[in-house]
Amino acid sequence: MSIEERNFRLDGQWNTIHLPEQPNGFAVMIFGDCNHFVDQQTSLWKQNKDRFELIQTLKQQGYTVFYSNLYGRNWGNQEAVTLARRVYRYVIKYEILNSSIHILAEGMGALAAIDFINDMEGSIRSAVFLNPCLNLKSHFQQEKKNKLFLKRIRKEISQAYGVNEQKMDEFLERTVARFTLKHEVPVKIFHDATGTVYPFKDHSRPFEASCLEKGYAISLTIQMSSKSQEKFLAVPRFFRLYESIL
Repeated sequence: MSIEERNFRLDGQWNTIHLPEQPNGFAVMIFGDCNHFVDQQTSLWKQNKDRFELIQTLKQQGYTVFYSNLYGRNWGNQEAVTLARRVYRYVIKYEILNSSIHILAEGMGALAAIDFINDMEGSIRSAVFLNPCLNLKSHFQQEKKNKLFLKRIRKEISQAYGVNEQKMDEFLERTVARFTLKHEVPVKIFHDATGTVYPFKDHSRPFEASCLEKGYAISLTIQMSSKSQEKFLAVPRFFRLYESIL
């Protein structure tokens, strides 16, 4: 374990804090996609070259970055949101940070991130979503077209929400898409035009429309997936826009 990071455990779930050499006093909490994981030694965000480069970019600009395993493929369930609140309180208690944080959510992580933001009024400074999944029903319907993945996602959602697999369609009919923020938090979305399992027309576009209807600050960028380098610089640039008020 280096002094650049710390690991800790809550409710059996591993969590990692990445520490910058020159802290700016602000933190970024990451909510990972369905392939996200954290254990005692490593995490997806350390093993994946592009994701780790984004963490390094944030650290170089002074941000403390942290994230949790959140029970793995949680698909935005309440247990993950509750643990996220505990992780937040732990980090704010033991690190010297402004209590109002930024959110960075990728894919499936946006489901839990939206509920977390709605629960944490006054504690969220801004949020960036990368190819977010915001409509669980829509995603499931899309996966039904591919029988190779249908069995897996049916089982994952069943386990995450404690729902009988045979009643999955009925459950998803009652599931509310995460298209609504209860209070305004500035949001920036980067969504790839192709190559993602969460099409922007089913996820980011409806969320954008909901925010605009309420007069909330939101910006949606539809881009080619190859432009990751530009995205790495744009994320902290967006965060800095909302740091003038401590």
